[in-house]
Amino acid sequence: MTPAQHKPDRPVADLLVPDILALMQEAPGDLAAETEEMHAADLADVVEALPPAQVGEFLRALPPNRAAQVIEYLDDELRSEFLEHVSSEQAAEIISEMTPDDRADVLEGLEAETADEILSDLSEQARQETERLLQYEPDSAGGLMTTDFVSVGQQLTIEDALVQIRVAARSGRRESMHAIYVIDDDGRLVGVMSLRELVAAPEGASVADVMHAELVSVPATADREVVARITSEYDLVAVPVVDGFGRIVGVITVDDVIDAIEEEQTEDVQRLGAVQPLDDPYFVSSFWDVVRRRVVWLVVLFIGAIFTSTAMQSYMSTIGQAMMLTAFVPLIISSGGNSGSQSATLIIRALAVGDVEIGDALRIFLRELGQGIALGTCLGIIGFTLVMFGTPHGARFGAVVALSIVLVVLVGTVVGSMLPLLLRRVGFDPAVASSPFVASIVDVTGIVVYFTVARRLLGID
Repeated sequence: MTPAQHKPDRPVADLLVPDILALMQEAPGDLAAETEEMHAADLADVVEALPPAQVGEFLRALPPNRAAQVIEYLDDELRSEFLEHVSSEQAAEIISEMTPDDRADVLEGLEAETADEILSDLSEQARQETERLLQYEPDSAGGLMTTDFVSVGQQLTIEDALVQIRVAARSGRRESMHAIYVIDDDGRLVGVMSLRELVAAPEGASVADVMHAELVSVPATADREVVARITSEYDLVAVPVVDGFGRIVGVITVDDVIDAIEEEQTEDVQRLGAVQPLDDPYFVSSFWDVVRRRVVWLVVLFIGAIFTSTAMQSYMSTIGQAMMLTAFVPLIISSGGNSGSQSATLIIRALAVGDVEIGDALRIFLRELGQGIALGTCLGIIGFTLVMFGTPHGARFGAVVALSIVLVVLVGTVVGSMLPLLLRRVGFDPAVASSPFVASIVDVTGIVVYFTVARRLLGID
């Protein structure tokens, strides 16, 4: 598999590749100058469209800081392959030009031995900074944050703070300069202000006079879902991260929040499809890794189907006395499964964005109970009409179908809404309550409800 398979829709990059290859052959020393006007993301597309044998040659022809920018946008597999095939000194020279959070992310994707070798070749400050970030879980606020931020003491005058900020900005790359964080003598976060507010402050004022004491922060252990929710709720472009003592340890910028949201949504969508989330993109994941992550839930759903089959077999005598019952089995159980899937999707999403909490379980139950009755009644009327005018079975059998639909849809909506809350309560991701999983539960219930109602109303032994 070539890297080009990862991003097939890149016409501009494909158009530039012949010129880049010719330049690499005729004047490789001019590569940096000829591509310096291109955005790093666009240049990464060009790199991924190159023949695999030329990727390393191209990246080595770029200055370390430019190579670092391009590598940040590369496909994970291609990036790891390049860094694992150059010397640890060369890799360290490039990685040291990255922001701390990107540096940690890149090393986390490498083999442990390779990552350790590169770490040992970083400067003392960069190594300590990176090792500190690598201690956090990737899905936590600490795993998302960068330590590349600017803070000033609250006791400083505006003039002294501006001098300190200029020194910080000139000392290296600063990813988060739009917000200036204010700390007390113990390093605790006490305020925030924009660079514009700092520049526009009156002469003689202090930082404490200008800063906003009402600020939002997250602990380093917070889940990325919490970070995304807070960023959206307060319209933030950066979220400060604090330790257990309230000291600022990093900042999460909005671009990292967007990446986290995309990854979280990808995981949720995969779980909704009853697939254990993939660690890598589809084509990067190995064949057997994908099989392993799919087969677990398929086995669970298969066992659920066995229960459905068993339920059907237990009613064989009923079916033998009224064969017309079998014609409506798919209609009954699909109605319940579909309503359950709807409820599960609504509640899972509401939990994800903070619209509902576990404490709302009773309100949700009562609401979904009403929804189930209303939806079931609508479908039941249609089912009754279908039997009356589309079959010769009469009103009594129509009543069996209609009542079964109402009850099964009711069960489906309740199960679909309560299951995500139950999973959240016991510490599992609510997305595990996927549509196929809910449908499997409702299938068994639907069979039992349908044939029980048929026995009662049709007088079958």
